[in-house]
Amino acid sequence: MFSLLAVAAHAELPLPNHAESVIVGGDRAYPPYEFIDKDGKPAGYNVDLTKAIAEVMGIRVEFRFGSWSEMRTALQKKKIDILQGISYSEDRSRTIDFSPPHTIVHHAIFARRDTRPVRTLEELRGKKVIVFRDGIMHERLKRMGFDRELILTPTPAEALRLLASGKYDYAVVAMLPGMYLIRELHLSNLVPVAKAVVSEQYCYGVLKGNRELLSRFSEGLAILVKTGQYKEIYNKWLGVNEPPRVTKELAIKYGAAILVPLLVILAGTVLWSRTLHKRVEERTAELAQEVMERNRALEELRRHQDKLIQADKMASLGTLVSGVAHEINNPNGLLLLDIPILKRVHDDADEIFEGRFREHGDFMLGGVPYSEMRQEIPRILQEMQDGAQRIKRIVNDLKDFARRDDAGQKELIDLNATVQTALRLIDPTIRSSTKRFVATYADGLPQIMGNAQRIEQVIVNLVLNACQALQTEDKGVTVTTGFDRDRNLVVVQVRDEGGGIAEEHLSQLMDPFFTTKRETGGTGLGLSVSAGIVKEHGGTLRFESTPDIGTTVTLSLPVPQQRS
Repeated sequence: MFSLLAVAAHAELPLPNHAESVIVGGDRAYPPYEFIDKDGKPAGYNVDLTKAIAEVMGIRVEFRFGSWSEMRTALQKKKIDILQGISYSEDRSRTIDFSPPHTIVHHAIFARRDTRPVRTLEELRGKKVIVFRDGIMHERLKRMGFDRELILTPTPAEALRLLASGKYDYAVVAMLPGMYLIRELHLSNLVPVAKAVVSEQYCYGVLKGNRELLSRFSEGLAILVKTGQYKEIYNKWLGVNEPPRVTKELAIKYGAAILVPLLVILAGTVLWSRTLHKRVEERTAELAQEVMERNRALEELRRHQDKLIQADKMASLGTLVSGVAHEINNPNGLLLLDIPILKRVHDDADEIFEGRFREHGDFMLGGVPYSEMRQEIPRILQEMQDGAQRIKRIVNDLKDFARRDDAGQKELIDLNATVQTALRLIDPTIRSSTKRFVATYADGLPQIMGNAQRIEQVIVNLVLNACQALQTEDKGVTVTTGFDRDRNLVVVQVRDEGGGIAEEHLSQLMDPFFTTKRETGGTGLGLSVSAGIVKEHGGTLRFESTPDIGTTVTLSLPVPQQRS
């Protein structure tokens, strides 16, 4: 089609001198094709296309925007030289010369959600139909004999506002401007009930006889098509309404947007942890000098229990929580907002794609045959939405885990839910440590009285220790919950297939500052703090270990007696 654009035509009217500007007319309220933006400047697909043509053809242009009726009249009175967006019709061709189309505009019937849907223009007979004055659909409906049923407005926006307010029955508006205005004006009670009832060729138009000017714009349009600039402009304004093309580059782009900030934050966490390690060692030396006997040291430890709990949390998370909340929630919020819109856009476009598939056979969509993509696109969109929801859930869990809880209030909690929350927090560490992780949850566990955040911290410490004990990823970790009816205890067992613990160390595991991993950053606080939390809850921690086979840690917590 566009190969014909460069053909020159005989000039019957003089082209404006190069020193003079070509006056280009446009509709001030026809987004996304052409409109006046918030800064009072012309914007839209037509405007960018005209600017690009002017640049490649060496033409000076001046934009003049107004209502569509004013622009039609201005062309007839030679106050403007060319209209940059006008639909072709035989009636209009008697007074206007048209370029080959630079796009196709599909028109749709819009209605309120509670209105009976229609499929064709013929079904609108006897109904009150809103159209904007002097538009192509106004002219078409008049030719069909709808003159008495028509309610005229100056702009498509006014037509949709009038319909949304509860007045009249239907509105006939171009599909893209209609959907754009519904979203921007928040007209949530309107839907397109019949899509693409009419498709019109959208062209440049000049006064009859001014074919030299039209030829130059047509030639410029052909150049833009050949250079690829036309495609860029089309995708910028109109491509966002098409189904998304999921490519490797797009996946890398969004992956980098999330992973790069996360890696930076993790690096900061490592540095912060080393600083904390140094501080803990300094504090240990001070305690060794000040404390003369074990009982006094334990009393000091109990007095600072809350501070050590928070310090241990931050040793694991560092600045990760604040960084995640800021760096991930913002882009992830955009994903959660935009993916449902993309799904609705795909649903709207599905009928068009299926129609083309039935009539013309298979075609390429994003470099892949449509016959393959027709099932893949909904799956990809759903997986993207599920992934974004999972990111949001993990971030919320991290924020809850790091929130300071000095009061330590206890309440009835579900141990299975508490374990699941803890495992979500350290899921990346688990996946990087072992390929064989299994979590099994017993049905019908009775609730226990406790503080969920502190029990989560115990589970986190136990599972992290199990992961760190593994020599290879082929070794496994198992987490199991259960209920000991004889002793009225709920139980969590964490088993690992690591190197095990030497027998002489088993009795020291829960001593403050005892660690066998000091050279790799261990502080010796994790199990000590965990033991204190378990003791506060009236529970026990039991360790069983065999060198080169593995370790089993059993956490037992009492079930409160039911009161009659």
